[in-house]
Amino acid sequence: MYLVIFDCDGTLVDSQETILHGLAVGFEAVGLAPPSREAGLSIVGLSLEVAFARLAAPEHHHLVPAMAEAYRQSKVARRLAGLDHDPLYPGAREALDALSARDDVLLGIATGKAMRGVRHMQQSHGLEGRFVTIQTADTAPSKPHPGMILQAMAETGAEPSRTVMIGDTGFDMEMARAAGVAGLGVGWGYHPRTRLEAAGAVRILDRFDELVPALGTLLGWSDMEQRELA
Repeated sequence: MYLVIFDCDGTLVDSQETILHGLAVGFEAVGLAPPSREAGLSIVGLSLEVAFARLAAPEHHHLVPAMAEAYRQSKVARRLAGLDHDPLYPGAREALDALSARDDVLLGIATGKAMRGVRHMQQSHGLEGRFVTIQTADTAPSKPHPGMILQAMAETGAEPSRTVMIGDTGFDMEMARAAGVAGLGVGWGYHPRTRLEAAGAVRILDRFDELVPALGTLLGWSDMEQRELA
């Protein structure tokens, strides 16, 4: 059995605007100026408190819990108001359909989001039931700690040699390397290619339609199998 684990923000969905809005709310709630766009996107993938701690100056670290709570409350309010709808990246649904069609592939998620955010994403895009294991900031250490991947493998019985992590940040690639699995980077997310390469990505994809062939090459699927999935 193969296990293919996806990051969420910047990999499956383009959530940069809603994330940056939440970060701004968090900083403004404690009277601080929001971070730049570049700085804000640099921490995508980390758990919320870890992200705010990286962005805030050391003298403001005592404010991190209040900042994170303001972010969470803003997210809940915006979702209830129907304001947060992060679009899937082009080709994401088709790639998930192709992989779900295989009897020997299990899909998972490993994300810095809370489970509530993952459920919202699934409901928004009709992806309920696609992922057999979902690892979030609620139940695992922040990336790049390997805990999310290790827990996903334990839940599914997958071996490291048959597990792949797909993500857009250096944190994803570092997590994959720490867990002893291959990391596939995607070039449409929030970290530059150079950072993905330095963090250990075995390959960086430019489009979602490259994913299944890349997995086939990495995991040894036959050409016939890949053509049937296309």
